[in-house]
Amino acid sequence: MTSPASDEYHVPVLAAEVVGHIVTNTAGAYLDLTAGGGGHLAAMARALGPEARLYGVDRDPEAVAHASQLLRAFAQVRSVIRAEFSTITTAVTAFEDDRFDGILLDLGVSSRQINDAARGFAFGQDGPLDMRMDPQRGTGATELINSATEKELTEIIRDFGEERQAARLARAIVRERQKGMIRTTAQLRAIVDQVISGPHRIKSLARVFQAFRIAVNHELDELRSVLPAAFSLLKTGGRLAVISYHSLEDRPVKRFFQSEARPQEIYGPGQLVPIYPPARLKLITRKPITPSAVEIDSNPRARSAKLRVAEKI
Repeated sequence: MTSPASDEYHVPVLAAEVVGHIVTNTAGAYLDLTAGGGGHLAAMARALGPEARLYGVDRDPEAVAHASQLLRAFAQVRSVIRAEFSTITTAVTAFEDDRFDGILLDLGVSSRQINDAARGFAFGQDGPLDMRMDPQRGTGATELINSATEKELTEIIRDFGEERQAARLARAIVRERQKGMIRTTAQLRAIVDQVISGPHRIKSLARVFQAFRIAVNHELDELRSVLPAAFSLLKTGGRLAVISYHSLEDRPVKRFFQSEARPQEIYGPGQLVPIYPPARLKLITRKPITPSAVEIDSNPRARSAKLRVAEKI
């Protein structure tokens, strides 16, 4: 069921599990770096005492405005601001707290973003090829698709979409844009339909749209930058919770957690015996938590979600 605070904007995935794992101090300070519609923040607020402080960040200005409005009912919510992951250590200096008992990253695209044809995230409806999380910054998918070389297009579709037909799709894009600019989601879908047919077509469409969305928003670079930054903002004993939706997101999260939980040996100049740095975090979830069948039935977009949680030592 959609929480009242989400107002149909975006059903918060694994909300009970996030609250159960991240809230260790009911009077503490908590930060949601992907505030979205405010559903996770609302769920945390209900589990916290009145003296707790909650903060939200999102790179989408529409999400910031929406969450700020809906979360006014919760006294613990102090501020929701617009910022990218790569600027987070500077951005949080605007808050009352600069260290947190828990930090959440929900890496999925919100239902509101997907359902808004004007944002260009989905292939199920026609709209401009934008795909920017922040439509006021950077360049959209139209510019990328019409300017990238065939080699660059192949790499984007292969590396960010994990699509086996990347080379054929790239050639088809180049061929079609010679006839005129590719400006809409329907045009991109039609190109994929020309190359791939049969039962794998829908999955390939999803992969291609995912690939360009990741490329446009530099999502993997932003993720790699935010993991150590978020870790640095935790108090000792604070927890970092990350929800990912595909292997390209989950893999760097898993590797970061493992590297900080089991640091590799270090050899100094001329040193024969290695030094083993102490672990900086402990894994709270040895295996990722996934949604229940009940949650997936009520919110099918949750089906691929994986929650990992680690605690700062």
